Amino acid sequence: MTTLLQINSSLFAGNGQSSQLSDKFAAAWKDSNPQGRVITRDLAAEPVPHLDAGRFGAFLAAPETRTPEQRAVVEFSDALIEELRNADVVVLGLPMYNFGIPSTLKAYFDHVARAGVTFRYTANGPEGLLQNKKVYVMAARGGLYAGTPRDSQSVYVRDFLAFIGLTDVEFIYAEGLSMGEDSKRKALTDADAVIGQLVEPLRAAA
Repeated sequence: MTTLLQINSSLFAGNGQSSQLSDKFAAAWKDSNPQGRVITRDLAAEPVPHLDAGRFGAFLAAPETRTPEQRAVVEFSDALIEELRNADVVVLGLPMYNFGIPSTLKAYFDHVARAGVTFRYTANGPEGLLQNKKVYVMAARGGLYAGTPRDSQSVYVRDFLAFIGLTDVEFIYAEGLSMGEDSKRKALTDADAVIGQLVEPLRAAA
């Protein structure tokens, strides 16, 4: 059974445009994979705690020395990582807030980036340990940033995912959402069309 992990990071949960795009992708994927499973993680409904010294210390502590509180932190991180590891496909709903990613998504990233678990350092540099997964990023923006120097968000997300081994990443952009109704309508229509094009080969193979 193939598994799709859907991660929504909009502050508005399912009402966010990025969440709605990832919902459409997940629904189309499920339609093309009737036997597949969709797991949804909504970072607004269930926020991941932001990393602090105590939580980081729990990751660094030797297993046999961890306190009950530290074990709980590590077990929570392990569960997030296992969910990601077991996914065959990942779709990420990604809004842009002040040129960056939502802080809740940064918190999620901080809990799935674990030395020796999702990446390791070698003589040739870091090596990602989560591999052989396709990632689709539904990037919703109020303005027009893709392909410009101001789009540091795409670079950061792509670099982070590659760091843990996820190198097959495709961005689907819906931009200009705050630039009038015509711009918004066109952006969402174009994004819907791209989603259809991405899922159609799966439907044909089903």
